Amino acid sequence: MQGVRHYVPLSDGGVRLELTPTTTSPLAISVAESTEMRIQRLIYENPVIIFSRSSCCMCHVMKLLLSTVGVHPTVIELEEDEIGVFTVQGSAATNHHVNGGGGGVPALYIGGTSVGGLESLVALHLSGHLVAKLMEVGVLRNTMVF
Repeated sequence: MQGVRHYVPLSDGGVRLELTPTTTSPLAISVAESTEMRIQRLIYENPVIIFSRSSCCMCHVMKLLLSTVGVHPTVIELEEDEIGVFTVQGSAATNHHVNGGGGGVPALYIGGTSVGGLESLVALHLSGHLVAKLMEVGVLRNTMVF
């Protein structure tokens, strides 16, 4: 696959792709693209996406919860300078309500809308609205037979 520098299977069933800058791959990374624009593009292109730090235990719990309902989100591990996009007031990412109001990562987006962090995801699940939201964006189907 062009543009993929390194492919690593993860213990939780996901994969980690390290991409190289190229203009010939459908997975192309634009070197000129700002961090903020790249994050906005990823939010738009992925129905369920988590932005995280490397080895984030809260992100792991978020992935486990989502996988129990049948969804395997895209997970983007950010570098320290990229995490600032989620905490700087007025940035594109903070135009959404990130991490239950505290800003930062992990930050979950479903259907291009910020859900927040782990606490917000758990609250959405416990209120019974998580599955409906996932169905609304098309990542889950109603398989109940009446």
